[in-house]
Amino acid sequence: MSVLPLSPFGQPPLSKYDRLIARAKEVVPPARTVIAHPCDETSLRGPVEAAEAGIISPVLVGPAAKINAVAREHNLDISRYEVVDAPHSDAAAAKAVALIREGKGELLMKGSLHTDELMRAVTSSTTGLRTARRISHVFVMDVPTYAETLFITDAAINIFPDLDVKRDIVQNAIDLWVQVGLGTPRVAILSAVETVTSKIPSTIEAAALCKMADRGQITGGLLDGPLAFDNAIDPEAARIKGITSPVAGRAQILVVPDLEAGNMLAKNLSFLAKADAAGIVLGARVPIILTSRADSVRTRLASCAVAELYADARRRKATVSRV
Repeated sequence: MSVLPLSPFGQPPLSKYDRLIARAKEVVPPARTVIAHPCDETSLRGPVEAAEAGIISPVLVGPAAKINAVAREHNLDISRYEVVDAPHSDAAAAKAVALIREGKGELLMKGSLHTDELMRAVTSSTTGLRTARRISHVFVMDVPTYAETLFITDAAINIFPDLDVKRDIVQNAIDLWVQVGLGTPRVAILSAVETVTSKIPSTIEAAALCKMADRGQITGGLLDGPLAFDNAIDPEAARIKGITSPVAGRAQILVVPDLEAGNMLAKNLSFLAKADAAGIVLGARVPIILTSRADSVRTRLASCAVAELYADARRRKATVSRV
């Protein structure tokens, strides 16, 4: 059995998630976070525990009587948090988005409603949170067997993205990586093979994305592709295939061809490699925290932490631009 090396103080080193959570706890003030319809134990406990950890400042939107009943049933103290009454899940999603539009929140978080319900309110052309950028999802993964924090995108929002959408997906992920303070990311554009062939359209799009980065249409990251999964994350696989690049074998952001591939990849890592998978949606006016009922407490805290760090970076950037 392998044993984690001890720190100089005799404690195991912090995991990738723990480091993100520790940094988010240092942000002052914590981001005001609007939670849409937190009406079961899981969706209410998540923001309460994140608030108790000092990561977010929650605003709970939904049927007030039901939220309070859930809190009492599960011994959750929500007396310090604002509760905004909304009669049902659709109304809660609409009200949560309206609060963001009014400048009363820096983050939006999904409660116990369906993701589709929340995203309908977010993507409304008249009352939503759209920007010029395409909305996309990033899994922020802590894979025990991989040295790097790993981003996988898009595995939850865009089903079969075309080249223009993929450009935004890539840029969203790079912006998150940079703003969270992780440096300049190494971005692998994945396909089934590492050579360009007309028989596999995703290889052509991968090559086009890399050329777009060369021409400044994608900025902030180092791109390579097409790369197969093995030679994107394993140096020996890249060496055997004769691939020499700063990305091959050392990727930090994995851009998948479509949602099906990304979802299967992320879930394979979660269930076979015991990886944790935090989730965040980008490209809207504010970051959106998407959590699953199956998420651990640590994963929920990590989702909030990543969003908090991103919101804080945006806050500081806006302050500098006003000066």
